[in-house]
Amino acid sequence: MVKSDYYEILGIARNANDREIKKSYKRLAMKFHPDRNPGSASAETKFKEIKEAYEVLSNPEKRAAYDQYGHAVFEQSGGMGSGSNSGGSDFGDIFGDVFGDIFGGNRRNRSSRGSDLRYDMELTLEEAVRGVIKEIFVPTLLTCAQCRGSGARSSSSIITCMTCRGQGQIQMRQGFFSVQQSCPSCRGHGKIVKEICGVCRGNGRVERTKTLSVKIPAGISAGDRIRLSGEGESGKYGASAGDLYVQVQIKKHPIFDREEKNLYCEVPISFSMAALGGEIEVPTLDGRVKLKIPPETQTGKLFRMRGKGVKSVRSGSCGDLLCKVVVETPVRLNDRQKKLLQDLSDSFNAPGGHKNSPRSKNFFEGVRKFFDDLTRS
Repeated sequence: MVKSDYYEILGIARNANDREIKKSYKRLAMKFHPDRNPGSASAETKFKEIKEAYEVLSNPEKRAAYDQYGHAVFEQSGGMGSGSNSGGSDFGDIFGDVFGDIFGGNRRNRSSRGSDLRYDMELTLEEAVRGVIKEIFVPTLLTCAQCRGSGARSSSSIITCMTCRGQGQIQMRQGFFSVQQSCPSCRGHGKIVKEICGVCRGNGRVERTKTLSVKIPAGISAGDRIRLSGEGESGKYGASAGDLYVQVQIKKHPIFDREEKNLYCEVPISFSMAALGGEIEVPTLDGRVKLKIPPETQTGKLFRMRGKGVKSVRSGSCGDLLCKVVVETPVRLNDRQKKLLQDLSDSFNAPGGHKNSPRSKNFFEGVRKFFDDLTRS
């Protein structure tokens, strides 16, 4: 009987790499597996062909020989013909390697890495801008000091599992198909604890609150995370610990708003200062500085104070402080103040007074033209 080409069976090119071979094998083996095609002789035959092709093409030496001599090299050596396991290879090992993630894997004595933890830290704007060292208290699971994570009362309390003989895995066979799964007796550890530790009750870990000092770099932003490697939960049975992620939030500041490395603030000025100009003091995170207000300043104008913002934690460059002036309308006027303002208003309404309010003049002229056009239409 003429055998089909192994590359055609797996549906791959002759220059396919190991990853492509394994990916194709996994897809086809799942499709034609006897458990998915009960009673189908054709599916079982196809499955055997797929397995045979994979055993050859996944082995560099066998693949090189096959590429040079074809099927004849295995027929002459009595190897792969009729689907026999050449070189003593076991199909359960091959299939378990490819499908280990589905059927429980074939790693022995797997230990569980500790979980990662998250700690939410709220900082003031000043702390975030300047940097600070914060002491935090983190509830977590730590390796039991009494049993050193083994979960046993003493070293003599730990024995080799007789079910899996210390392998942590057992092999399940159904006809020619076999998979490996974690041993149900020792749960994949290969060892059994006869007497558990009285402190951790066999868990290997205990609940504790850990105290840590966290260095917050200057210029950190809201939403940034600081990763503390190995400061999460301790792993089980000697496995590595998880990480701790400190999530940073920044409290709302009574004066400043922050946008990346720039700071913003509103500065109220009087009507007279806006008209006549002057000098005021404005706050910065480094203290007070003087800001010169030119005459005829309009409300909403932004003044930029370079270098008075936040130093970026990434680039090292410093942002600016942008001060938005807001002209404040005077309140609770006395009679004299009202009289002065009325006189001022009368002077604005006198002939030529429109020069004092050019924006108002242009606006109302535009409104008048708008309604005139409506009337004509």
